[in-house]
Amino acid sequence: MSTISDTRAQRAVLVAISVALMAVISSVTGLNVAQPDLAAEFGVPPGTVLWIINAYVLALSALLLPLGAAGDRWGRKPALLAGLVVFGVANVAAAFAGSAGLLLAARVLSGVGAATIMPVTLAVITSSFPERERGRAIGVWTGVAGGGGLLGMFLSAVLVDFATWRFLFVLPVALVGVALVLVWRSVPDSRGAQRPFDVVGALTSAAGVAGLIYFLHERDVVSLVIGLAGTAAFVAWELRHRVPLLDVRLFRSRGLAGGSVTILVVFGVQAGVAIMLYPFFQTVLGWSGLLATVALLPMAGLMMVTSGLAPRLAERVGARATTALGIGAAAAGLALMAVLVSASYLSVLPGMIALGVGMGLSMPPATEAITSSLPAHRQGVASALNDVTRELGTALGVALLGGMLSASFVDGWRTFMWAGVGLLSALLGYVLVGGRR
Repeated sequence: MSTISDTRAQRAVLVAISVALMAVISSVTGLNVAQPDLAAEFGVPPGTVLWIINAYVLALSALLLPLGAAGDRWGRKPALLAGLVVFGVANVAAAFAGSAGLLLAARVLSGVGAATIMPVTLAVITSSFPERERGRAIGVWTGVAGGGGLLGMFLSAVLVDFATWRFLFVLPVALVGVALVLVWRSVPDSRGAQRPFDVVGALTSAAGVAGLIYFLHERDVVSLVIGLAGTAAFVAWELRHRVPLLDVRLFRSRGLAGGSVTILVVFGVQAGVAIMLYPFFQTVLGWSGLLATVALLPMAGLMMVTSGLAPRLAERVGARATTALGIGAAAAGLALMAVLVSASYLSVLPGMIALGVGMGLSMPPATEAITSSLPAHRQGVASALNDVTRELGTALGVALLGGMLSASFVDGWRTFMWAGVGLLSALLGYVLVGGRR
């Protein structure tokens, strides 16, 4: 497929996929603010509520690679439109669910739709934007992907405080309606070469990712065994298969390996910090859920702004220097929060600012390193790999946090922050030594 050269057409495509992406991202965190309401509405224990929330992420993560490959094979625009329809219908069903079981089923179906949408949005950029504009478009995509969750949580907190949890599904449905119109009018179709679909690779990758994600959320040994076995089977099959879903030999590329490690660590740190800050504002400072969410917005806003600026900086000083600067700023932010933390918002604000800037600078070049490592006809898979790495990093950050909070809150806070500084420092060394081109 030829690239889009007209500036207005590029802008229209970018707006369309950003709206579609925001619908998916806002649904990841939106239901978190309604946990007590769901338990009271359906008379179910907290564990069931967590299943309802995590079912979406589990289905999304497990199906990203198979459905990203499907978009490459059968067309990215049809896949995006189909995913939006499924996602919209599922959210309508969730809004009117009369039982916890129906809500759980609707959330799983939402995850299927989201797994179809998310890799295609990035694949449309990488396959249709000219190289000189691609980096900036990826910067916008990473900004929406990184900061959209917190913005979605803010809007969800407003709806829960002033209406009911069922209104949480109004936002994604409205975004889907807008995205369908914009995608139909603006997004060109593109697809890779017609090649056999790797069914075994799709099944083993889904089992591997689902098992690992579930283990990180629930610490279930059986799921860990399933995840490791699925991953091992996937790698073994892909090494032998003539037309693999994902050629794992590509991880020998410094760009793909370095970009993946960067995304994994950065999103792990972000997830941990967000989960630490939210109870800090509520428990230590005594703020409401809505006010606590508002307090997180400076970090999200700066992340989105600097994600848009990172590609321009990379053009001037190089992708490696930009990534290193971002990782260094994020590490400095964690160190500031570890040293300055006290019973005040101003004690954590400088660290939040530095962390938001650092993440915004490091994510776009890391994402571009991943997508540029695979050919144009495999961009759905490349995008899905980026998304799977994000989800694994997020789950890993949340899982590691649980053990660190077993002591007092402040001790757990400092332990996590200094551990994050250590991880980011190691990552910085890896990038500077040559982990990425």
